[in-house]
Amino acid sequence: MTYRAVIVGAGIAGLAAALRLYRIGWEPVVIERAPARRSGGYAVAFFGRGYDAAERMGVLPALRDRHFGAVDMIYKKADGRHRFTVPHRAVQALLGDRGLTLMRGDVEEALYEAVEGKVAIRFGTTLTAVKQNQDSVCVELDDGTVLDADLLVGADGLHSTVRKLVFGPEEGFRRDLGHVVAAMRLDHLPDGARERAFTTVTRVGHIFMIANLGPGRTAAFFTYGVVDPAAELAKGPRRALTEAYRDVTWAAPDLIRGMSADSVYFDSVSQIVADRWSDGRVVLLGDAAWCVTLFAGYGSSLAVGGAELLGTALLRHPDDVPAALREWEAELRPEAEERQAMGRRNTGSHAPANRLDLLKRDLPLRLAALPPVTRWMRKHLRLH
Repeated sequence: MTYRAVIVGAGIAGLAAALRLYRIGWEPVVIERAPARRSGGYAVAFFGRGYDAAERMGVLPALRDRHFGAVDMIYKKADGRHRFTVPHRAVQALLGDRGLTLMRGDVEEALYEAVEGKVAIRFGTTLTAVKQNQDSVCVELDDGTVLDADLLVGADGLHSTVRKLVFGPEEGFRRDLGHVVAAMRLDHLPDGARERAFTTVTRVGHIFMIANLGPGRTAAFFTYGVVDPAAELAKGPRRALTEAYRDVTWAAPDLIRGMSADSVYFDSVSQIVADRWSDGRVVLLGDAAWCVTLFAGYGSSLAVGGAELLGTALLRHPDDVPAALREWEAELRPEAEERQAMGRRNTGSHAPANRLDLLKRDLPLRLAALPPVTRWMRKHLRLH
């Protein structure tokens, strides 16, 4: 018997789920709102459950091919003057032997290549309705298509349509962390930023980073604290970033002036807190279910690891999808909640709220090359 799944979202979580379900004999169909596959995104450390899952699913070689190795972490003042550097040797010690430095788009690309030609992906299509009974789930798409399946996977991110249709409005699940984030891919390396390095300016409440992982792989990243994220987002990225980074004179002004709104990811830093991730034959995966946030530094890893574990649970209980989903959630939820808590604790490290937070962030970084400090940071950040 062939089991069918509709997966909404062709990001990391959705593509990982499609690959895993295909490998266990299911027939997945991926629905994606965007007209084509997206690229770029910010830099990520890929490790832990995600690394182990990628190895088992056979995509680790493709990820390792894209791995750039450890980079120097350079910290500058707002005018571009040097503050201190964490050398790549210390960063490698933090990552360990089973950790990769990638762009978020690298993970997505490797997964896409693994399913291309094997799994149907329908771009430019959205979900409009969901109905389910004990034996199947029926989804309606905006082009009039109706699909019947054994499972519906909502892997459609923070602003999940599946979650809205099946579980309720986003406002009931979203927990804002009082910050916004902007990220964009760059076609050049700004003056004063180094290749093979993350070059960062930190001000109280603000962080600005240029991440370079080699030719054609450069991104800019901004995050800062706000009282009202919704009001900040309403300004649009150019106005909001111009106001927030008016005291940063190195690189940021030129990048902000030259940006186009459609080339920038601009959103609140928010977590999704839900008391259950499944309803009958519908399950939420990745940011749609938990969204640990970039402050936890584990979103891509947990998305791939969660998708692989979902396939394992379905392999154990192919004829009882609700039971498989309950088993999957029971095993994964403790780690997801731990990473969410870490994300909330790490807010002060990513965008220090005061000078004391900045000092607490900088001191271990300055000493990161010392083995005792490296071990402490690995334990503190759970880089294993």
